Amino acid sequence: MTSERDEPALNAGEREMLEGWLDFHRQTLIAKCEGLTDEQLRTASVPPSELTLLGLVRHMAEVERFWFHEVMLDEDLDVLYCSEDDADGDFHVTEADTWEEAYAAHRAEVDRARRDTAGRSLDELSRRTDRAGKEHFTLRWIYTHMIEEYARHNGHADLLRERIDGSTGA
Repeated sequence: MTSERDEPALNAGEREMLEGWLDFHRQTLIAKCEGLTDEQLRTASVPPSELTLLGLVRHMAEVERFWFHEVMLDEDLDVLYCSEDDADGDFHVTEADTWEEAYAAHRAEVDRARRDTAGRSLDELSRRTDRAGKEHFTLRWIYTHMIEEYARHNGHADLLRERIDGSTGA
């Protein structure tokens, strides 16, 4: 694994720090997938779990779309991989699913998230509310949640990658 990841400056401001750590974790997930074949990326290497690296990338594309576009901006977007019949469709990969497609979907969602949040205040409230319909999320909360989401799944990616080819680190 050779991807360069940039940690935010130690003295960065709040916005730069949140965006920096989110980008760092986005880059980490992609780095965990580098150099593997589609078959390896589709490998559920920690039975009995069905979790795969490709599934994690697809999942995070869905998560980016959900939080930054559906929750923050109240955009009514189709899901990428999930459906009413398969709520975990992002994790259910088949032989037809490829890195090229999953990476492109992830990249598109990250780019859209960056574009749509640029210039917004961290205190700006989401247009959608929590599940109880009571509270709105701040953009700050969404950034923090996304960092947590990536960090948790990057831990999964560490284990999957090590099991696939022995690679550790990054």
